[in-house]
Amino acid sequence: MLAGIVTGTILGLAELLFVCLLRPAAVIPAARPAVDRAAARLVALERARLARRLGHGTPHSFRPASGTARPGVPSPAARRRAGPAAQGGCAFLAARGVLGVAGGYVCAVGLFTGGLFLFGGLWDLASGASASVPLELPGVKLITSDWVLGLTIGTVALALTASAVLAVDAADRLLAGRFLGPAGQELMRRRIAELTATRSGIVRAVDDERRRIERDLHDGVQQRGVALAMLLGRARHAPDAARTAELVDQAYVESRRLLDELRSVAWRIYPTALDELGLQDALEGVAERSAVPVTVHYGLAGRPVSEVETALYFVAREAITNAVKHAGAHDILVVLTEDERTVSVVISDDGCGGADPSGGGLSGLARRVLALDGDLVVDSPAGGPTEVTARLPKAVPCE
Repeated sequence: MLAGIVTGTILGLAELLFVCLLRPAAVIPAARPAVDRAAARLVALERARLARRLGHGTPHSFRPASGTARPGVPSPAARRRAGPAAQGGCAFLAARGVLGVAGGYVCAVGLFTGGLFLFGGLWDLASGASASVPLELPGVKLITSDWVLGLTIGTVALALTASAVLAVDAADRLLAGRFLGPAGQELMRRRIAELTATRSGIVRAVDDERRRIERDLHDGVQQRGVALAMLLGRARHAPDAARTAELVDQAYVESRRLLDELRSVAWRIYPTALDELGLQDALEGVAERSAVPVTVHYGLAGRPVSEVETALYFVAREAITNAVKHAGAHDILVVLTEDERTVSVVISDDGCGGADPSGGGLSGLARRVLALDGDLVVDSPAGGPTEVTARLPKAVPCE
């Protein structure tokens, strides 16, 4: 702690000099780049110091809380939560400079005073050259030796200095947590909580998917199977050949509908085209089956890993289905992009809006995306338009 306070005091002096002398020069356009570079350098030094001492070394990670206009661009709410350090760092440098200089001064004075009294008391005790010191308090008169007084005052001063060191360290942690994000242990605790919630969410999503499959089979396939069986039964007991032929024809038509229904259910569960042909062809198949025109802009250089590819597909398919069934959309646009670390899909439509992110379909997708360390953002004001954005990392987490 003392080493951290010493280095913090030295950095605090530099930070106060920067805030008082260099920061005002930022009003000059020509000097602004140099001032910004100096601020970034000081913040980087503070990150290194705090990372070594407290585990603070990374800025706030954030998940967008509202819609984003483009994949990879944080929302305004997310930028506000990113903290002043992400917006220039001057507030952090000013607060850190005051804390570093004031804390260093208090600790230095306490150490010097306590050490001086302790050394003097020990010297008098060892040399035997102590003198009597009268102490007059209200109602009490004491006579003690100067070495006792020196050791007592020195011990109290060092105890108060230790308390000051702890207070400065706690303030340092608070300031670092406010501006630079949580420490390593806090990040681990949050990560464990997130993984626990994600695991529960995936179990719920799987259960919801099973219920949906059972409902599709019961309401569609099973009903058509019953109708087919009834037609064949009536054909067996038909009184004449003409009636039998008519019922067999009806049974044939019903069997074709049953096969179409089976293919539709299997496609909704998992399309084979996704494994065989890839995400682009699978999404183009969704666009062809849609009753509303769907345009797909595929901007990925290669195929994502299987888990990410599957999540992107289901997000796009569910958003398209919702736009067609609930939003009354006339045009749907699907855009897939990527950067160095993430892949994104944005589905926008011109429907009436009002999509509920907590609904069964979208909440299940959100849990699926969150399990891959991704973000699902739904921006759907009443009256439209609606935009659903999913952003996932290229590398699947291995926790």
